[in-house]
Amino acid sequence: MRVLVVGSGGREHALCWKLKSSPLLTKLWCAPGNAGIADAAECVAIGAENVDELLAFAQANAVDLVVVGPEAPLVLGLADKCRAAGIKVFGPSAAAAELEGSKGFMKDVAAKAGIPTAWYGRFTDMDKAKAFIRAKGAPIVVKTDGLAAGKGVVVAMTLDEALGAVDMMMGDKVFGAAGDELVIEEFLDGEECSFFALCDGKTALPLVAAQDYKRVGDGDTGPNTGGMGAYSPAPVVTDSIQAEIMERSILPLVKTMAEMGKPYTGVLFAGIMVTKDGPKLLEYNVRFGDPECQVLMARLESDLLPVLAAGAEGRLAGVELTWSDDVALVVVMAARGYPGSYEKNTVIGGLDGAARVEGVTVLHAGTGTKDGQVVATGGRVLGITARGKTVAEARERAYKAVDALDWPGGFCRRDIAWRALARN
Repeated sequence: MRVLVVGSGGREHALCWKLKSSPLLTKLWCAPGNAGIADAAECVAIGAENVDELLAFAQANAVDLVVVGPEAPLVLGLADKCRAAGIKVFGPSAAAAELEGSKGFMKDVAAKAGIPTAWYGRFTDMDKAKAFIRAKGAPIVVKTDGLAAGKGVVVAMTLDEALGAVDMMMGDKVFGAAGDELVIEEFLDGEECSFFALCDGKTALPLVAAQDYKRVGDGDTGPNTGGMGAYSPAPVVTDSIQAEIMERSILPLVKTMAEMGKPYTGVLFAGIMVTKDGPKLLEYNVRFGDPECQVLMARLESDLLPVLAAGAEGRLAGVELTWSDDVALVVVMAARGYPGSYEKNTVIGGLDGAARVEGVTVLHAGTGTKDGQVVATGGRVLGITARGKTVAEARERAYKAVDALDWPGGFCRRDIAWRALARN
């Protein structure tokens, strides 16, 4: 099969790295890719949101399967255009991708499907939003309705913080048009996890759960980021919890979307809070998580390519996956200053030494090349991914690789998987 992966982050490097090992693969491209992906795939200089150019490339190069990494091209209709042109694509239609494109739409669908989730309100008027917050009290969660690169969420522990979030999102337009509408919802207390399932419009195949770390600083301090690390398996997701998530949060969604004439094809990422009353849905995303994808691909022993093709062709029923019992853990190396402003084009040394650490794969996110050297071009730059028999072993290997890097312009959290270690 000739495959095109769309995107340029750590998630896409993980997908390319895994697809590269498939005996079914004859050619692998990635658009636009990054410095690390270039070792696994031929990088094509087309931006992930240039859907017409991507379609033209797929047609010109007889691509058999398009695998879409990020959410933006899905919301823009890349999957629709591929299907209309007769090209197989793993990813939802624009109509189905509204599950991530609009948090209000997602909450409405969850309510329609009877999925356990937080109560909520949708607002396009600041005064009404603030009145709702005052009536409900804190803690409370304020979200932009539209896409904000994973950062349009404020978990407000005080009324002032919640009211300030409304001013920031809707008044100051910090996230642009994404804040034209807000979703304000109940604060759910418990332990959070990321759960993934592959969907083909009719059925869903569970993957494994992971736990990620959103805040920038050790001890879960500082602002939210796109994700500073993750590990899998997530001990909080027992077999019975997984069964409950599938039964109450995944399968009803697939059924309801099909009934709405918006069948869901692709990977469904459910953010779940495991509360004292059981698992409750926080949100759906319409793509693999980043950095969760890195640990999923590290643990997946099955050939990924035929499974994605089965999802694209509507024949996931009966597919089974094999997973390693190992723990996989990823530590994200970010540019100093992230998630605020950060310096670009700093040189990253020591990559070979980091990759030589046992059990470690260095996955690239925001990287490029300049004068023959690998440089940091984004906020989240590397995903140091390690496997081990235990959480402690995987973590030790990951941080050993981090310490082998020579990159003064970078930093990472030093406490990834603290929840699992504390549990042990």
